[in-house]
Amino acid sequence: MKTHFLNRRQRDGLFGFVLDIPALALTVAFIIVPIFDSVIKSFQEYGVRNIISGKPGVWNNWANYLYLSKTDLFLKATIHTFSFVTAVVVVQFLLSLALALILNTDIKGARFLRSIMMTPWVVPTVISALIWMWLFQPQYGLVRYLISIASFGAVTDFAILNNPKTALMGVGIAALWKQIPLMSLLLLAGLQNVPHDIEEAAMIDGAGKVRRFYSVVLPYLSPVIKVTISMSIIENFKQFPLFWTMTGGGPNNATTTLAVLSYREAFVSMNLGAGSAVTTLWMVMMIAVVFFYNQIFRIQDMG
Repeated sequence: MKTHFLNRRQRDGLFGFVLDIPALALTVAFIIVPIFDSVIKSFQEYGVRNIISGKPGVWNNWANYLYLSKTDLFLKATIHTFSFVTAVVVVQFLLSLALALILNTDIKGARFLRSIMMTPWVVPTVISALIWMWLFQPQYGLVRYLISIASFGAVTDFAILNNPKTALMGVGIAALWKQIPLMSLLLLAGLQNVPHDIEEAAMIDGAGKVRRFYSVVLPYLSPVIKVTISMSIIENFKQFPLFWTMTGGGPNNATTTLAVLSYREAFVSMNLGAGSAVTTLWMVMMIAVVFFYNQIFRIQDMG
């Protein structure tokens, strides 16, 4: 008669843990450890000399954070980051929801659109940036050409990425083009899971399209909306490739976000201490925004 030290449930749990070990190891090595290392460096004087010599940084009495508090650029980068995230997330959700509602109908071409809608999303971010740089090119770009035709030649100088007032919007357009397909697909999947019998019952009771949308569709779509908006907030908070490729933070720092500022401090100015301080504050802000967003969503669900 065989004896076992573990029952079947315990063996399954142990087997699952063993399968998770590679993922856990990668998470610790490439996410947890770098985060802790960055936080530690944010309290140290760590510059190019430390990088060359390999010597550890030295505690500098919050000097990196004091330096950031005295510079206007950090405040501007924070404002640019929050402005970009707010505008892109709101516009992205509205357009994605509208597209998902259209694709959830039986209109002609809906199946074709579903098959090609993910094309912008699968294009690498740097390639997307280069495409939109060409479209926005002030001399021979397609957008400039179309605006010139629409204005009957009245507008001949259209440099959206070279204008400090419009550069952030230009990057936002590129971000929307790339991110809308995924959110639309997720919302479409949520719409297709709404029970048809409940919608039919509401229709029989005399509820119109708008009433059915707010009273039937939105409650079932609520979990998907919560996840997709959270993903969009995180994605746009940490957006770096589009900014660095399209504008490099310019012109005149008009598109310098926290991501761009942390890169400049750490790898352009070779001040890893200040760069780590920016990254730490940036991470705390992102966590706080997502936390409060989830709390607001939870209160609404309870209500």
